[in-house]
Amino acid sequence: MRLLQTKNQVATFIALLFHVSGFIAIGIFKSQLFIDLTPLNLLVSFGLILYTQPKPNSAFFAFLAIAFAIGFGAEWIGINTGRLFGNYQYGTVLGPEWQGVPWLIGVNWFIMMYTIGISFHMFHKMLEGKAGELSSFNKKYMAFSLVFDGAALAVLVDWVIEPVAIKMGLWSWSGNVIPSLNYWSWFGVSVIIMIIFRLLPFEKHNLFAVHLLLIQLMFFLLLSKVF
Repeated sequence: MRLLQTKNQVATFIALLFHVSGFIAIGIFKSQLFIDLTPLNLLVSFGLILYTQPKPNSAFFAFLAIAFAIGFGAEWIGINTGRLFGNYQYGTVLGPEWQGVPWLIGVNWFIMMYTIGISFHMFHKMLEGKAGELSSFNKKYMAFSLVFDGAALAVLVDWVIEPVAIKMGLWSWSGNVIPSLNYWSWFGVSVIIMIIFRLLPFEKHNLFAVHLLLIQLMFFLLLSKVF
């Protein structure tokens, strides 16, 4: 337990260091260098999740791979057909790509869905602890909430990220208009990933994941006000 607490503290400090310095450099000084370091920030966040994940097992790595594959596959369909999300294209900031889709976008999908899933799971466990033994109805409601409320939160996070990401040159939309299809598709893809998150049996108590979600959300909210 003490080791997990130490890992959480170390990881949270590193995540805060990267995001606070990034906010100062990008939001205040408009530093292109720090914008170009976005892939490093994503990879550090990914590494910190691996570092803090308690008892990583095959189910955890299966979720990682599936979330990556579904997210990347959805983006590939979106970029190459326009049938998901709408007409958009990625810039060069996110690094190497395959057929118009940066590999790191799959990592981003995993990070977002993992942190959201963990946050809802831990919140529900806290409610369960206060309420005592749950009825079968309440258990079904909790499962429904994890999947659909989690997907709704993913859409909200994307809504917060979109204007900042466009200004940073991460991606751009045809006609500079974000279609409603983008958010409906985000919800649908997120529901699928959240169902898989719920079904796979791996340890889902990771306080750092909650911290990372809040840090990233605050990072983009603050950037949207000043950038």
